[in-house]
Amino acid sequence: MCSLEKRGNLFILILTGQNGEHRLNPNLFSSIISALSRAKAESTRGSALVTVSHGKFFCNGFDLDWVNAAGSDEETQQRFNLLLDYLKQLVLAFISLPMPTIAAVNGHAAAGGVVLALCHDYVLMRRHRSVLYMIDLDLGIKIPEPFMALFRAKISGSARRDLLLRGLKIKGEEALKMGIVEAVYDGEEEVTNSGIEMADDLAKRNWHGEFYVEIRKGLYSELCDILGIASKAIATPKL
Repeated sequence: MCSLEKRGNLFILILTGQNGEHRLNPNLFSSIISALSRAKAESTRGSALVTVSHGKFFCNGFDLDWVNAAGSDEETQQRFNLLLDYLKQLVLAFISLPMPTIAAVNGHAAAGGVVLALCHDYVLMRRHRSVLYMIDLDLGIKIPEPFMALFRAKISGSARRDLLLRGLKIKGEEALKMGIVEAVYDGEEEVTNSGIEMADDLAKRNWHGEFYVEIRKGLYSELCDILGIASKAIATPKL
């Protein structure tokens, strides 16, 4: 599950429960998407959101125990496809959120957890005790669109290749050098506090959320086309 705290213009999305692994299943997906919907509805000029977690993992990907608990191969595939659909909804929700977003990755992020982190505009990470790891190649799972489009949009050339085609477990310092994250910090609390501080700094710019979303859509136009997110005409304010 997750909880959403509001501190002034800041929204803090906190991943909780499930032994600190925060595995993505229908309950967690629904909880996150509902929290993002609430943040969108309550947003004002100068809003910002930071996502944090507690425990060893930021997010350990899909809840494969839930997937494999289905009664047949057909039902197992249906459950896996359902999680992919939820993940697509999650990407869409973040892209459409009218405010800057920061992921404070203070634990490991695997597969869908990496996608969750990259949904944000900025990613901060622990220097040593966290890794980004795409396990799909090891499990023999194809990465479908729009998630490949998300990787193309957020990670450049060789870094994207090494994450997806070498299956590297990328620590914070390496992720910083590869341009995947904005900054790295030594401790869990430092990552969380830095994420909140960054969100607060961005909120002080007092940006209009509608314009922020439209510029984001233009920045990630291929991803938005695949998601079916259309640009919206907005009247230019008096300058």
